[in-house]
Amino acid sequence: MEVIDTLYTVTLRDYPDDVPAKAVAAAEARYTKALENALGGPEQVAAALDTMGDLEGASADEISKADMELAARWAKACSAARQAGFRDLGEAEGMYFDVQTS
Repeated sequence: MEVIDTLYTVTLRDYPDDVPAKAVAAAEARYTKALENALGGPEQVAAALDTMGDLEGASADEISKADMELAARWAKACSAARQAGFRDLGEAEGMYFDVQTS
């Protein structure tokens, strides 16, 4: 048995009850792959997620230029990942992907 140490999790939230579990898992996998491709891998996704959490509530003078650039990359990566994740699902009102550090 292979044990996989996860750095973060992606969970599809608020999807309709009629969406099969297999489709949910596939959507989460597509989202994860697109996010990792955009940011450089799982370690980079986890690091970016941590930084984004640290930036919440920070004032403009506390945010470095590097953090601003990372925030822009994060937004672009999440947009691409959202498109990939929803590709075979369509978009239902309120559905979203939740990304959390493990």
